[in-house]
Parts: sequence; C-alpha cells; structure tokens
Amino acid sequence: APAAFALRRDSRLLKLPPYLSGLCILIGIAWLLLLPLNDYSRRTYISENALLPGQVHTYFGGSEQNVFNAYKYEVQALAGKDTQSVAAKLGEIFQSIGLRTAVQPYQYEAAGRNYSGENVYAILHAPRGDATEAIVLLAAWVNMDGELNQSGVTLTLTLARYFKRWSLWSKDIIILITSDSKAGPQAWVDAYHDEQPYPSVAPLPIKSGALQGAVIVDNALDHRFESLHIVYDGVNGQLPNLDLINTAIAIGGGQMGIGTAIQRMWKHSDSYKDRLQTMLKGMVSQGLGHASGPHSSFIPYHVDAITLQTVGQGWQDEMAMGRVIESLFRSLNNLLEHFHQSFFFYLLVQSNRFVSIGTYLPSAMLVAVNFTITAIALWIRSGRSPTPNIASTMRNEGEKAEVDLIKKDGAIAVALRESAEIAERQMFLPIGLVVALHSLGAVPLYLFNNSDQSILPRTLVFFSLANLFLPTLLAMLVSGYTALTPHRLVLVQCFSLLLLGMFLATLATLNFSLALLVGLLASPLSFIGHPLSTDTAEELPKRSIAKILGSNALLHVLSPPVIMLTVCKTFGVDVGSVLAEASFGWKVSGLWTQMVICCIWWPAWLVGAMVVSPVL
Repeated sequence: APAAFALRRDSRLLKLPPYLSGLCILIGIAWLLLLPLNDYSRRTYISENALLPGQVHTYFGGSEQNVFNAYKYEVQALAGKDTQSVAAKLGEIFQSIGLRTAVQPYQYEAAGRNYSGENVYAILHAPRGDATEAIVLLAAWVNMDGELNQSGVTLTLTLARYFKRWSLWSKDIIILITSDSKAGPQAWVDAYHDEQPYPSVAPLPIKSGALQGAVIVDNALDHRFESLHIVYDGVNGQLPNLDLINTAIAIGGGQMGIGTAIQRMWKHSDSYKDRLQTMLKGMVSQGLGHASGPHSSFIPYHVDAITLQTVGQGWQDEMAMGRVIESLFRSLNNLLEHFHQSFFFYLLVQSNRFVSIGTYLPSAMLVAVNFTITAIALWIRSGRSPTPNIASTMRNEGEKAEVDLIKKDGAIAVALRESAEIAERQMFLPIGLVVALHSLGAVPLYLFNNSDQSILPRTLVFFSLANLFLPTLLAMLVSGYTALTPHRLVLVQCFSLLLLGMFLATLATLNFSLALLVGLLASPLSFIGHPLSTDTAEELPKRSIAKILGSNALLHVLSPPVIMLTVCKTFGVDVGSVLAEASFGWKVSGLWTQMVICCIWWPAWLVGAMVVSPVL
C-alpha cells in the first residue's frame, strides 16, 4: 500500500493518461480504416443450407406480362385519389383473385403533422401449411422518395395472382399494400403483434402465423431498369439477418444476372476507396437510426426484411424483377426455422464482402476507453493530498517527523507520511451535479419531440445560442449555493467522463456506428482542463485568458446543436425535416438516437463547458 501511495507522486506516470487517451483514439480510427482490406473483411456466404438460393426454375413471365399491363391500367386510374378509394379498389382486386382481404385505417401525429391512411392486405393460405408461419410481400403506394410506386404495386398484385395458382407453398403469404412507406408499415406490423400504442391505429381483422420474413417492392420507374438496390438498414441501427441479403444478391446477381447495389453505390469498382465509402455510408445510416424504408418497421420484431428498389435505365423489365421475387420467396418457403445461423451484426463493404462484429467492435471500444482512462487519471488526482512545503516539514526542536519505510524488490525507500496521505474526496456534490445535468437532458428531448415542424429550426438555433451562456450560468448558480473548488470540479469531470465511457461501451454492442460517431465528436472532452498537469486538484495553475477562450471556442463549435446545424447546412438538408423525422421516429418507430444525444452526449458536453467556464 505505501508503494502504491508513493507511486501517485511519480510525475512520469501522471503524465501518461492524456497520451494513452489520444493513442486509443488514433488506434480506433486506424482500426476502422483497415476494415475494408481483404485481411479484415470476408466474402459473404449462405449459412442456412435450407435456403438453396437460385436452385429453382422460375416461371413468372410470358402471359403474366398481360396481367401486369391490365393491373397497371387499374393502378394508373387510382393515381391522385384518396386513400379510402385506393384501398377499396385494391381490396376488390384481391377478392377477385380469391384471397381473404382486410383494411386497416391508422392515424399518427408527430411534429404537428398528421400521418393517416389505410392499409389493405390479403392472406394467401398455404396449401401445404398449417397457418403457423407467414411471409410478407409489401408494396407502399408512395415510396420513401415521395413517388408513386406504380410498377411496384402493380407487380405485387400480379405476383399475388400468380402465387395463388401454385400449390407448393408451406407458409402463408401476406400481400400488403400500405398508403405510405413509414407510418403504414409501422401501424400494420404493430397491430399484427398487438403492440399498437395509439387508439387511432385499428387492430387487424385477420391474421396468419409468425412472420418469418418480409420483402418490399419499390419500383417507381416507368421504364426498364438497370439494377436492384438492396436497402436493409433498420431502426436504431438494427439489421436483418445477413443470410436474407446474401440470398437476394445470389438470386439477383447469380441466377438472374441482374446487378445489385447497396448504400447507393451504383458503380462499385471493388477498390479500397469504394469499399470504405460503402462502409461509411452504412455507418452513417446505422448511426442516425432512422427508418430507411418499409422494411425498417419489421426488424424490431425480429422479422428479417429488405427492400428491393429498381435503379438506373437498362434492359431489365418488371418480369425480371418478378422472377427475382419468386425465387426469393421459394427460398424463404424452404426455411425450417427462423433466420438464426448467420450474422445480425455486420458492416457491408461491398455486396459480397462484410466485416463481422468481432472485427469492427474494438474500434468503438478503444474510443470509449479513452474517456475511462481520463476518468481514472482524474480520480487519482482528486485523491492526492497537497505537496508538503518546506515550512510544513520543519519541526520544532525535539519533534520527530513521521516517515514510512517502503520495501520493494529488495530496495528500501524512506518517504514522509504526509506525502502518502490520501485527500478526502467530497463526492456528494459532484455526483449530484452530474446526475442533475444528465436529467436536464430531458428538457431538449421533450422540446424537440413535441414541437411543430414549423418552429423546430428556430428551436434548434435558440438552443445553440443558449448553450453559449448555459454552462457559465449553471456554474454561477452552483457557486452561489456552494463553492465549486478545483477538487470538486475534478470529481465532476471524472464522474461525467466515466459515465460517458460506460454508456458508449454499452451502446457499441447495440449500435456500433452511433457509439463511434458520438465518441469521436466528444473526444475533446478528455483533454480539457489540465490534462498534462501533475499537480493536485487544489494546486492546479490558473488558466490564461487565451486558454480559456480557446477551450470555450472549441467546445462550442463541437456542441451537439452546432454540429447538427453544420452538417445540415453542408449537405443541403432541411433542418426542420430532419427534426420532424426524428420526432416521428421517437413517437412511432421507437427511435432513441435523440435520447443518446440529449441525455448522454449533451450533458457530458455541458460538464466539459462548465469546467472551462471563465467564472471558475
């Protein structure tokens, strides 16, 4: 124990933590940049042997083209009509095919906007099944880009009629057409699992068995297409089982000869640059956590789903896409149990290469560890007693100084007992302050999730301006109640960084991309104050005006609202639309990205800004 106490005074050891934190961040970034290389990524493969992708002959085509053209005429006649008329007409088509049909009205309100419509769906009961399992074929009337999904809805109706003629199905097939691509699918899947939280969402009149998978058709083109874009990102960074994506790619690119793309990388050259760009695009989408398509509503219920979107102008027609869906449903029909063998946590760097969680996770963990290292260093600093000066060590005549003998590895050292004493830590105020600041995050969380879209941009600007003065005002408020001594400030910063590191390490296992993005943007918090000082908390030198201004400027530039405004301005995205989308996700889809920002990142930033406040 005395050796450990004496080790606290070693200036070389006390200077290490900032360098270790910086090293962890650099290694984490370097680790991420290595992932697209062949040595760190793997080729995709099918883990579930029962899928047998591309092993069946497809028959969709020929006379089905005439059926498609007839249904397309019906769909074109419905363009511009209200949702009730559209649902009624589509229901009549399903009934004419001989399917059990039902309609589900729904209504949501978020950010002052109304999301309402009617979902129409039909169930094709499997001739060889017992109604315990089902597959969903979905087409939204309006896709995620706000365009009429004309060919997608028409193809879905044609496939429903085509599937009805086959007797090989062992699972029920649910054909679903929703009014939009966000609220409609969420309302339907919530009601299917009896989890609809709003009375304005009607229950489902008819149901089938447990959902085994879902395929969404998105074809808003009125001409032939070039390739298929596979969209797979779910809410809160959740992903479908990799086997489903691999099956779609194997069928589209292998059996049918149709090009496939992911993350809007239309021309992937398999170079390091394209791989890295694909991975980073996927990480941004995963980190935002928003719904990227109708498939995103299914994934939280452990229903693996993807969206097949047609892109480009080529020579592939609707019949080719229909054969892809037919073969994909034949593979899903072969499943003996739910998807479970392949990966649920992965990063795709190309349509046929991926990085597993065991390879990419250390990157985010290293970034999170840097906060923990700084917190430990601050804890040690808070426990060091002030260095005894010469006057305090001079004794009266006849008075003996108390010393300790330190023995280690055969060596003996003599140290004054005063130099090995631990300073008393006053932890009540620091812990209470950190808890209070994290609770304060509920205020912006409520404001941004319950304001109208028209005032959301002004609210964000006001919040950004308020952050310029809030840290100083909070520091003055606390100082008026009790003294914020350097010792207490060190403990406040210690507990804040400890919580931040703990939260990000936990979040990395659930949403790697969000944890890494927040960790990198918050990394300056590890280096504010006096990171290289070896003095005790009470002996820290006074900061210069330049250092105070520089630290405050850096922190305010990297505050969460300023970063959001900067990113939206850079990429030409409307701030109000982004915040409205987040509000909808919070109320309808269970999105918790804004909770991470408001209740974890922003309070940690607030503590850092208080530490460098000019009034302390």
